[in-house]
Amino acid sequence: MEWSIQEIAKKAGTTSRTLRHYGELGLLEPSRIGANGYRYYDQAALVRLQRILLLRELGLSLPAVAEVLEGQRDTSAALRTHLLLLEQERERIGRQIEAVRTTLHKTENGEELMAEEVFDGFDHTQYEEEVTQRWGREAYEKGDRWWRSLGAAQKKAFMDEQAGIARDFAQAARDGLAADSDDVQAITRRHVEWLSITTTPSKEYVIGLGRMYVDDPRFTANYDRHGEGTALLVRDAMQVYAERNL
Repeated sequence: MEWSIQEIAKKAGTTSRTLRHYGELGLLEPSRIGANGYRYYDQAALVRLQRILLLRELGLSLPAVAEVLEGQRDTSAALRTHLLLLEQERERIGRQIEAVRTTLHKTENGEELMAEEVFDGFDHTQYEEEVTQRWGREAYEKGDRWWRSLGAAQKKAFMDEQAGIARDFAQAARDGLAADSDDVQAITRRHVEWLSITTTPSKEYVIGLGRMYVDDPRFTANYDRHGEGTALLVRDAMQVYAERNL
């Protein structure tokens, strides 16, 4: 079965122009082009478009989407990963909705609030298994103890500092600065110093973390929401910094 470009655009909530742009970038080729010049898409193209749209919703830039698609040739495995991320996000948002609903109800009725209820769904320990697998149980427990020891103002200051670093990386990407430039390396030094608050970054750790910013759609989205191409710049800058300084 095939669908015309107009049919696909309508069903996907996008435009024919966008689909043609994806084709020009090599992201989504039509399965065939008719004698009338119309583009037609088969089932495989539909699945690929779904993957593109999912990655875009995660905040990835088109170059980052291309990299992910190139690196994940197994469509079934890729879709299982997407499904897992979506289910985790649905669960997290559902918990946050209930937390806000509870806060609203108790506030309006003058009832006492419980911290566990207010912050349900905002818990950083959702990454416990992942951090343990990547860097070991000791690394997770050390970071968890440090985070729990902070007050609300300290936690906010820590996150605000990282957000500022991300914005500066994004501005550098928009300005077209190279990863090994003095300005970008100065930002990278701030980032590594920020990481040093919770761990002692080794050369392998910094390079591996930088690669994860591109390989893991969640981290890519976190950086590229400030500007497309930011995650790629951060990855390359961290590798340069690690090789020069660690």
